[in-house]
Amino acid sequence: MAGGWVSRWPLVRQLRGEDGRREAARSARTDALRPRVERADTVARSVCPYCAVGCGQLVYVEDGRVTQIEGDPDSPISRGRLCPKGSASKQLVTHSGRATQVLYRRPYGTGWEPLDLETAMDMIADRVVRTRRETWQQTRDGRTVRRTTGIAHLGGATLDVEENYLIKKLYTALGAVQVENQARI
Repeated sequence: MAGGWVSRWPLVRQLRGEDGRREAARSARTDALRPRVERADTVARSVCPYCAVGCGQLVYVEDGRVTQIEGDPDSPISRGRLCPKGSASKQLVTHSGRATQVLYRRPYGTGWEPLDLETAMDMIADRVVRTRRETWQQTRDGRTVRRTTGIAHLGGATLDVEENYLIKKLYTALGAVQVENQARI
């Protein structure tokens, strides 16, 4: 090969078997790179919360903070793959724009005001008890029904199987008959 410079090309060296993809594909920067998950203290197996498919996830935690979420290659459902929403699910717990406090807008109000969690939970409980009492049906057309149509639930795609199970139990115990989830694919 003329001039010797072609013989230094990585492809030529690899084809001649001189380095077998070792030195030709390496640099000091490459050697300094470390996997994002290398320093994780724990790895938890989880299920993606976005839809009803249930793709497996590996959640990497360092110093009590989620540092990375990847597909679980041992998952028989997704075999390590995640859709774009599942790949971005780390933002559910780490994004700076994530709501971290209860916000309340009064009737006819134009703005949101922060509430402490205990006050918000008491307000919700009072409204649920009042609505159930005011809309309770013991019978209808001579038949015992023991229900309320004043309370309903529509779940979202970020609820996992366990959360949906508990929600169904809660709303059934309250007497609600309209319990639904939109995450059907």
